[in-house]
Amino acid sequence: MVVSDAPHWPASHLLAADAAFVALTRGPAPLALDCDRLAREIGQDLGLPCGVVPLPVLRDWLLTHPGGYAGRDAVWRELVLRARLRGKEWTIAAVGMAMPALVRIAGQLSAGYRGDTADIDNEVLTGFLEALRDHCDLTGPAVYASLTMAAFRAGRQVRLADDQVVPVEDIEHVVPGSRTPTVPYGHPDLLVRRAAILRIIDEADVQPWIEVRLGRRAPEPIAARLGITVDALRMRLARADDRLSRAVVEGSLTGVASAAAVARTAAQARRRSRIRAGRAGTRPVVGAT
Repeated sequence: MVVSDAPHWPASHLLAADAAFVALTRGPAPLALDCDRLAREIGQDLGLPCGVVPLPVLRDWLLTHPGGYAGRDAVWRELVLRARLRGKEWTIAAVGMAMPALVRIAGQLSAGYRGDTADIDNEVLTGFLEALRDHCDLTGPAVYASLTMAAFRAGRQVRLADDQVVPVEDIEHVVPGSRTPTVPYGHPDLLVRRAAILRIIDEADVQPWIEVRLGRRAPEPIAARLGITVDALRMRLARADDRLSRAVVEGSLTGVASAAAVARTAAQARRRSRIRAGRAGTRPVVGAT
């Protein structure tokens, strides 16, 4: 069944996601997780149900075992990783697994709300999805709590906006003020591109640095696209951070660097190129999963 073909599709995006989850997890081959594999990968008994467990069953188990922190963290790291690397099906699955908490959050924020409560539902879902896609750090603890807190903050913004509405004069008759545009070379993305031109950092690191550092994108899909591990990507970006900060201090990005600093930067770039060329010839490409 195609989930968009379901009759009486709800106006609330949150309820629509719940209906999509039901459609994906029923029938002879529902979405499921292999809990035994999760335990083997982590190397410890997580206390989860044995074998391949359909997601609705696993959700019920997690709800009835609130103290199973290790198992919950393992399940949610896997769900977030699959949502980031495998697309829409697992994004819907992650939303469905969090649905009890999302519905509770939306209900709490909707109490006494003067507008359409579907607006709060939609913002709660949006906040959850943004954290799921990019902002939740899988290296940190309490992944599930981080996701649901992002959903709460997004919904709360709608509620606060409703509580703090201030009438203004007719904006069509307000002459907008002007401001001096920001100097282009003050933009971090332009600075990092200039750093690549000067060979302070490698050209291959520019776009990943912009996406992760400025765009706050999740590193997993970017590492998969580059064919490297997430740890390797993190190390590359950390080294780029160090070189950029040193270049700012030395004045390399403003054209006032000393001849010695310029020569050292060029020598370091040549050495990095040789190292990466050697690794590329011996290292197998890392798969997306």
